[in-house]
Amino acid sequence: MSAKYIFVTGGVVSSLGKGLAAASIGCLLESRGLSVNLMKFDPYLNVDPGTMSPFQHGEVYVTDDGAETDLDLGHYERFTHAKLSRDNNWTTGRIYEQIITKERRGDYLGKTVQVIPHVTNEIKAAMKKVAQDVDIVLVEIGGTVGDIESLPFIEAIRQMRQELGREHTLFVHVTLVPFIAAAGELKTKPTQHSVKELLSVGIQPDILLCRTDRFLAKDIKSKIALFCNVGEEAVITAKDVASVYEVPLGFAKENVDTLCLKYLHIDAPERNMQAWEELVHRCYNPKDEVKIGIVGKYVEYEDSYKSLKEALVHGALAHNLKLSVSWIEAEGLETADESYEAQIEMYDGILVPGGFGKRGIEGMLQAIRYAREKKVPYFGICLGMQTACIEFARNVAGLEHANSSEFDQATPHRVIYKLRELRGVEELGGTMRLGAWPCKIEPDTLAHKIYGKLEISERHRHRYEFNREYEEPLVAAGLRISGSTPDGTYVEMIELPDHPYFLGCQFHPEFKSKPLEPHPLFKEFVGAAYAHGQRRKTEKETNAVEMFHRPEKLARR
Repeated sequence: MSAKYIFVTGGVVSSLGKGLAAASIGCLLESRGLSVNLMKFDPYLNVDPGTMSPFQHGEVYVTDDGAETDLDLGHYERFTHAKLSRDNNWTTGRIYEQIITKERRGDYLGKTVQVIPHVTNEIKAAMKKVAQDVDIVLVEIGGTVGDIESLPFIEAIRQMRQELGREHTLFVHVTLVPFIAAAGELKTKPTQHSVKELLSVGIQPDILLCRTDRFLAKDIKSKIALFCNVGEEAVITAKDVASVYEVPLGFAKENVDTLCLKYLHIDAPERNMQAWEELVHRCYNPKDEVKIGIVGKYVEYEDSYKSLKEALVHGALAHNLKLSVSWIEAEGLETADESYEAQIEMYDGILVPGGFGKRGIEGMLQAIRYAREKKVPYFGICLGMQTACIEFARNVAGLEHANSSEFDQATPHRVIYKLRELRGVEELGGTMRLGAWPCKIEPDTLAHKIYGKLEISERHRHRYEFNREYEEPLVAAGLRISGSTPDGTYVEMIELPDHPYFLGCQFHPEFKSKPLEPHPLFKEFVGAAYAHGQRRKTEKETNAVEMFHRPEKLARR
């Protein structure tokens, strides 16, 4: 049977949650025994998001094959079992790059190259490429309906309906039904205008997902159905929720999956969302709280660390804990005295994530030193591992002014330096060590205990590496290299044996964490952080009791 397609578009405003909607529908369809694949079309001209500012674009999500993609692909992989690659995320820039390459090569045999049919054909070919061996492909169109840059993608999915027919294609439109407080009413006009925009380019939506902060009454649904030419059953309340993992359950209550199967003429078993229901129950019924401080460079925009935050949530849920995260601007810790301690002493665990550039590095080193000396659980990822090595080299191994050549070309001790194969390469796009690489773990290490195996595969995104010329002095001072590439070229993991949890990894484990399958590094880090918090709480209570009884003891003397 050939795959069927569900196209997800958005209107009125951006950030309505098209990616989460697509991922949640995929989750529901999988619960009914169907296989799914998901893809995202982004309308910007960048070839990929790899060189875009995290403040503008958010996280760059990396797939096993080394593609730098949109953060929505993270939602797809966390909510489903789909294995994604560079074929699952296309930008306008990449589409045009491919067409221009073909034109220069003479593939079009002298024809005039135009948006229709050449651009739309390339878009359709990309969709069909990921439709092998699955029942349904969910295709998210980035941007907002009505944007000029989205038109080729909208036209391409219109053509797919013409080519494949209604039984093989389904249009889901995510829109907004705002509550106007001054009027005390929900307003349907934005949704009506959004659907009108779709109709103007030849697409009639089959299902409307209406983002709102409250449940839609029957009369509101009836009004939307009437003016948007859809069945009342197809007007879905996409209500705001406290946890993104509740979205599939909300869609299930509105029978979104049943509608999709009905319109696509697919027979499937009843859904089984028991594991997901138990997960959401833990979200709202934690036994306690764990406090994690993230010391980073882009903390004012949390989407920069989307997968990281979700992986920490997964680790907390594994212990039935509520995650309390504080985003700490690294530059704010760059003080000459110890006043920075007041900003981080209340946390059960400290994490330094990935990043690029010199800004905030000294603040990260302060936080790492504090975690190392005070025995606070520490987790360093990518840049967080590199800065941990620099801090250890300076303050334990006695290598004064040790640094990374990324931050100081003149440093006397290049503990971290540019990847050897990238020396002389100045281009930024796609030139890093990217994607899944194997790692050999040393026996009897914390890493070995956590993973339970001696060889793993994790995803990378970095330009700099640990300089193995400094392995001997750092190891002699107490650093443990617990993971390396099988050929011994790259250091992948470091740890401190005399610490409750001090571990750094060059890779990005957050890209492989799922709510129902939390990554072991995050699970153990959160567990160690919670245990540290409980010990500290017990110590405070003990000290308080001693202080209370101290006057009595003094009186007896």
